[in-house]
Amino acid sequence: MGLKRQAKILSKGQTDAVLAYLTATRYPERNRAVFLLSVRAGLRAKEIASLTWAMLTDAEGESGDAIRLVDQASKGSSGRTIPLNRELKAALVQIQKAQVGGRASPFVVTTERARQTSAAAIVNLFAVWYRALGFNGCSSHSGRRGFITNAARKIGTVGGSLRDVQLLAGHASLSTTQRYIEPHADAQRRIVDLV
Repeated sequence: MGLKRQAKILSKGQTDAVLAYLTATRYPERNRAVFLLSVRAGLRAKEIASLTWAMLTDAEGESGDAIRLVDQASKGSSGRTIPLNRELKAALVQIQKAQVGGRASPFVVTTERARQTSAAAIVNLFAVWYRALGFNGCSSHSGRRGFITNAARKIGTVGGSLRDVQLLAGHASLSTTQRYIEPHADAQRRIVDLV
C-alpha cells in the first residue's frame, strides 16, 4: 500500500472529539471500548470483532492487565500479548457490566442480534463515526496507525526499541511496522541540529 493510500492518523484533538461523539451514540460503552481497542491497543477490525473475554481475564474471570490475542483472532499468526492501557481497561470493565442485550457472550463486542460482530461491522462503525465528524481519509485502520506511530516515537523514552513496537503491532517484519509510522518533519529538523 502506498503512503498516499494509508489511513490518516488521528490527532489528539480528533481522538478527543471521537470519544465525546461516542457518548451520544446508542451504545456508548461498547463504542468507546471498540474505539479504544483501536487507538490504545492498535487492534485491527478483525481482532476487535474476534476478541473474547478469555483473552482479557485471568483464571478467576477478573480483568487482567493484558490482551492475550490468539492467532485465530488475528491476521495470520500475529497473535500477541498487548499490555492494557488504563483508559482501555476501564472501558472494558464498563462494557463487561453493560454488555449489549444483557446476554452473556464469550465475545467482547456484541450487537442486539448477535453474540459476536464481524470485522465488516467494525469497519462500518468507524466509517459512520468519522463521516459524522468530517474526518476525511480516516478509517478503522487510523487508530492502529496512530498507535504504532505514537509507540514508535515514545519507545525510546522507556528503554525500548522499534522491535518492541513491531511485537505490539503483530508484524512479522520490521519493514511492515516502519510503513505504518507517520514521518515527523519537525523531529527531522531538530535531529539534524543535534548530529
